[in-house]
Amino acid sequence: MSANESLGRAQELAERLRAKLDGLEQLADAGDVDAAVDDLAEIAELAKQIEAEVQRARASADAGA
Repeated sequence: MSANESLGRAQELAERLRAKLDGLEQLADAGDVDAAVDDLAEIAELAKQIEAEVQRARASADAGA
């Protein structure tokens, strides 16, 4: 996978993360603690996936340099 593909994937994941954060805010306002905790777990997983894609992009860029 190229650096650009990894960065594109990271951007897609970041958009999903933003959407989850918006949803989390709505859940917090509604007082739905259980759903908020579930969303936090998904947010943490998305953050890990973003980090992995950024690392892949770095490695790909370094290999091509």
